[in-house]
Amino acid sequence: MIGRRTLLAGTAGALVAAAAPALPRFERRSRALDRLFPAAPAFETVASGIRWAEGPLWMGDHLLFSDPPAGITRRWSPRDGVSLFLPAPPGLDAQLVREGGTNGLASDARGRVLAAHSGLRAIIAVDPATRAVTTLADCFGGKRLNSPNDLVVDADGAILFTDPPYGLTGGDASPLKELEHNGVYRVTPDGGVTLLDGTLSRPNGIALAHGRLYVAESNEAAPRIWCYDWKDGRATNRRVFLDASGWPGPGLPDGMKAAHGLLFCSAPGGIVILDAQARSLGRIRHDRPMANVAFAPGAMYLAADDRILRVAMRR
Repeated sequence: MIGRRTLLAGTAGALVAAAAPALPRFERRSRALDRLFPAAPAFETVASGIRWAEGPLWMGDHLLFSDPPAGITRRWSPRDGVSLFLPAPPGLDAQLVREGGTNGLASDARGRVLAAHSGLRAIIAVDPATRAVTTLADCFGGKRLNSPNDLVVDADGAILFTDPPYGLTGGDASPLKELEHNGVYRVTPDGGVTLLDGTLSRPNGIALAHGRLYVAESNEAAPRIWCYDWKDGRATNRRVFLDASGWPGPGLPDGMKAAHGLLFCSAPGGIVILDAQARSLGRIRHDRPMANVAFAPGAMYLAADDRILRVAMRR
């Protein structure tokens, strides 16, 4: 398979990375979005110069976001601008690990930052004050995880996460890859790891909403978002929620967030806003791939290729 970054960003993206791209266009398809967004939403750039922006997470007064190929996690605030939150882990072989940093970010009831760490091949928790890192899961069945990509916390405090091979040079053919599958997992607070689905080729973004588990599959041959019935820590009755085959524009189904009773999903051409019946209420169209979004009071932040964007929302 083509490497995700190559497919999402394209080789031309590297040639124009230094130039400011056109800002996204907001397409409103339903008046249901009037309660969330002003009549003419305006996008602005708050951070740039990122190799690949991922995993935005609002933490009360600042935004955290990942840069997996650079190996680092950054912090941004309106007062302080951009600073380093987590450095690249030492000792990684750059010939074997192509994405050495965190990817998806979340937070738990204890206020810790949770991260799917592609380079460490683990789900970790970070104390936001000391930056101390605790490994929560790095193996399944005695074998190392591939390169965890995204995560979400369920009502019981367990972490659901996806584990594609994107962080490994060569993907499925990497000599570091120990597991035969690319999985969707649940890790409980006591450290138990359960495989929820081991049949997806490229599991990526993950979300919980409407009594369902949603998983994006960044498979260029069959770009989809799947949904499962979710109850008592079990995912059953998998079916296609969204088929993005043939959609125009750069990108694939990637990260997603459940908020305001809706799903905000990255897809070819930008972000699509869906209700529980997979009806498109609107789209944020962009000429660059977009990885995910995060919500703050009065704003939505978007990870858009080499930058973080912000758009105002109604309070």
